[in-house]
Amino acid sequence: MRRPAADASPDTGDAILFRPIVTTGPSFYLGATALLAVALWGLYAYTRQLRYGLGVTGLNRPVYWGFYITNFVFFVGISHAGTLISAILRLSKAEWRRPITRMAETITVLVLFFGLGSILMDLGRPERFYFVIPFFWYGHLTSPLIWDVLSIGTYLTASTIYLYVPLIPDLALVRDRITGWRKGFYRVLSLGWTGSPKQHRALEIAIGILAVLVIPIAVSVHTVVSWVFAMTIQPMWHSTIFGPYFVVGAIFSGIAALIIAMAIVRRVYHLEAYIKPVHFNYLGTLLLVMTLLWLYFTFAEYLTTYYGHEPKEMAVFWAKVNGPYRTVFWAMVLCDFIVPFVILANRKTRTVTGTVIASISVSIGMWLERFTIIIPTLINPRLDWPRGLYHPSWVEVSITAGFFAAFALLYMVFTKFFPMVSIWEVREGRERGIQDVQERLRGYLPDEVPAGGVSPAGEIHVIR
Repeated sequence: MRRPAADASPDTGDAILFRPIVTTGPSFYLGATALLAVALWGLYAYTRQLRYGLGVTGLNRPVYWGFYITNFVFFVGISHAGTLISAILRLSKAEWRRPITRMAETITVLVLFFGLGSILMDLGRPERFYFVIPFFWYGHLTSPLIWDVLSIGTYLTASTIYLYVPLIPDLALVRDRITGWRKGFYRVLSLGWTGSPKQHRALEIAIGILAVLVIPIAVSVHTVVSWVFAMTIQPMWHSTIFGPYFVVGAIFSGIAALIIAMAIVRRVYHLEAYIKPVHFNYLGTLLLVMTLLWLYFTFAEYLTTYYGHEPKEMAVFWAKVNGPYRTVFWAMVLCDFIVPFVILANRKTRTVTGTVIASISVSIGMWLERFTIIIPTLINPRLDWPRGLYHPSWVEVSITAGFFAAFALLYMVFTKFFPMVSIWEVREGRERGIQDVQERLRGYLPDEVPAGGVSPAGEIHVIR
């Protein structure tokens, strides 16, 4: 069957959203090659660890957790970028969310695999992972570890469904537009979607139910991750503040990760008409709020530790503030509070560039925060272990770099198969915007009628 001409297609107005799927330029292959090279170097480092054991890392007694568990907490944290933020924006009916929800939800699903992979790295011998199966049968519910496995598994399942369900109408649009072997791929995934009113009603109901269910699941995940630390009696871990502290940190780093992803997709695929400065402004405002919340929880944690002045706690406190890890600690404060607050508190600097800079700073700072939570406590345990310092080896650094590169590579590949902007939601918002403009026009006299319109992303523009 002959493909209709471009100007005859009903999708012409949003053709740029299909372009990454239809065409692939040399810059994509160059970027993918560079990321693949870093990922392969991380894989090589992992083969060294498999061959010679965890002795090739900087892990030692009593520091059994290092970069790998830091990465685990960090990756699980930024997974909140998608499901939680997207669900809250959907339920609050924030119209500006439409072009960005897909990018957020994709982060959640992809990054969780690297959080789980970090656990495998820390095991040293990956075949031990088969213990997860009897773990469900013989694991005791008094252990936070089994809660961790259950919550993350549930979160991954729910997030995958939450990503896929709103994707179905766009899969049908791509199915009707694409040719070649991929047409059958989209035909299967689109589940026979035709866009009938009945299907749309079912879709809206399903998305609404998923949005309600996924919020408590997302909150429980990072709460349970915090309990892995808080339910020990280690100094500066045994704290009731860890649950909300970790959830706030997860949302904080998740918003930052989403802003960075938005900026990259916007620039690479020229989606300035859909991902607008207003999106960065709104998310930048949310990031500012989370900056202040993060400062509150951090200050409360260190204030209560200092006020209590318990010797074991103070050993960890001074190791962070004025000890061997003071550089990491004060870099964390700089990246997580000073830089984002200075940029985001001023509306003139809360631009696209300013918001991205603040987000990069927050992402670095939140990784450092997880590092300062884990390592200083482990080098100062309650038991009378010999004290020492932890210095990561090139193996840990390489595997960490490989994880970040592999995540970026998977995200790139995802953009070549699925629209990164929810096309059907943008069109729905555009239609509602037109109806809203028409309603407003009815309230004007003929000599007072304004010129109005709706942007490609669905925002209303009325010039009076």
